[in-house]
Amino acid sequence: MSVARFWRKIPQRYNLVGTRCESCGRHYFPPRSFCPDCRRGGKIVEYRFPGTGKVVTYTVIRSASEQFENITPYVLAIIQLDEGPRLTSQVVAKPDEVAVGTRVRSVFRRIMADGDSGVIHYGTKFVPVK
Repeated sequence: MSVARFWRKIPQRYNLVGTRCESCGRHYFPPRSFCPDCRRGGKIVEYRFPGTGKVVTYTVIRSASEQFENITPYVLAIIQLDEGPRLTSQVVAKPDEVAVGTRVRSVFRRIMADGDSGVIHYGTKFVPVK
């Protein structure tokens, strides 16, 4: 299996795939094998999140490691998806375009590369909804 194919086989990396408990209706990201509320009595099923939510809190990274220095400053935020789970992600926008409560949607973007001729890593980031 090639490296690229290996990464494509991880649904949480390229899609917002989590789980949902059919017993209580709670959503989880990353996925869980059982519901902490219903315990083993809950029925967990795969759930693909539409990718919409809002910024709960954020910070602006102005000094970054070598891999990310060419994109500074950038916004790193905790996003609460409409279904409830929270995750940390980059918001692709100018720092003054982001505030607590900003509505966002997920997009597929390049995250980093292993050198000039190395493997390129892709994943989910967010952009403000206009």
